[in-house]
Amino acid sequence: MASSKRRGGAAAVGGGDKKDLFHVVHKVPAGDSPYVRAKHLQLVEKQPDMAIVWFWKAINSGDRVDSALKDMAVVMKQQDRSEEAIEAIRSFRHLCSKQAQESLDNLLIDLYKKCGKIEEQIELLKQKLKMIYLGEAFNGKTTKKARSHGKKFQVSIQQETARILVPFYTY
Repeated sequence: MASSKRRGGAAAVGGGDKKDLFHVVHKVPAGDSPYVRAKHLQLVEKQPDMAIVWFWKAINSGDRVDSALKDMAVVMKQQDRSEEAIEAIRSFRHLCSKQAQESLDNLLIDLYKKCGKIEEQIELLKQKLKMIYLGEAFNGKTTKKARSHGKKFQVSIQQETARILVPFYTY
């Protein structure tokens, strides 16, 4: 296969057309789906309200529901619409995969804190601790891969427990 036809890798980045490079530079997915449009509006055009509309369209059409719900909640939080984000997660998390539930919980914890819903935050933190102590967290393993600001790293059960307990000491 000729190097100009390959997808991914150095040849695609170095020799790809401008449309391909645009997605790489702006860190938006390629394509023309509702989710892709939402990400473009969020990251490139900097139109958060329109991005939220397209995230809703993505969720309702089944287009990358896990990512759409999480990204929409983050944009809503940035727009001081945390209550709305909480309701969206509560109403639509059943459409998301099992793998997405933990990050949705983490988002809810942040949203509860921002809204001053301390009781709900504490209840969710207790549930997370219970899962850790019952061995249900991390799929029974002692570490998991996590990602923050684009970097991947290993997190131990002890580190996750400490992260969960920190909010209890910040009030």
